Parts: sequence; C-alpha cells; structure tokens
Amino acid sequence: MLKKGSKIYSILTGTCPKCNEGKMYRTKNAYNPSETLKMHEHCSACGFKFQIEPSFFYGAMYVSYGVGIAFAVAAFVISYLFIGTTLKTSFYAIIGTLVAFMPVIMRVSRNIWINLFVKYNPSATNKSEA
Repeated sequence: MLKKGSKIYSILTGTCPKCNEGKMYRTKNAYNPSETLKMHEHCSACGFKFQIEPSFFYGAMYVSYGVGIAFAVAAFVISYLFIGTTLKTSFYAIIGTLVAFMPVIMRVSRNIWINLFVKYNPSATNKSEA
C-alpha cells in the first residue's frame, strides 16, 4: 500500500510526485511556523518544478476543506462516540483538533493537489525533465 510509485506514498511522505525521490518541503517539521509551506523550487532528484504555474497551490484550499472535514469527523467520532463526551465537549475537541493539525492539513492538501496533476514516472531521475 505505502510503496514508492503510489500516489499515497507521495502524499503521505511529501516526496516529489513525479519521481517519489526528492522532498517537496525544505524542512520535515510541519510545525515550524515560518517553514510550514516553504517548498523547494525543483526536485533534487529529477528537477521537476513544483510550482507548475503561478498561484498553482491556491487550488489546495479546496482540498484543505475536505481534509479538514475528515479530521473534524474523526475528532467527533473519537470524542463523542468512543469516549462518550457531551456534544459541547466534542465541539471543543473538533476545534482543538483542527487547530493542532492545521500545519499537517495544509501540507497534505498541497500534496494531494499536486498529485492530482502529476503522474509518477519511474524513469524521471535525470535532471533534463525539469
């Protein structure tokens, strides 16, 4: 399931969608506020340009909404159904979850967005395909 060459691998690891080798983000830590969305300009392995066009990642905001809903539903199910808290406490759990996981949600949304448009190419390890 989580093997190199799959979209899931690229999305969850933050690697280049074209070669699954180079890292997309400058730092691995999503919780560094000044570095959360800072990306390399090109893939270090295949030379793929991550910013496909100006403002390319604005579309990730739409994906972010869906990913945020998934996190919110998970927080509700865990707090209300499994733990048995009140609705008010479940609401606080949802808010806390969304705030705590905001950097992760933003990165995963970008990863999903770019993987919608870029196909994996196992032979894309030469720098000439930038």
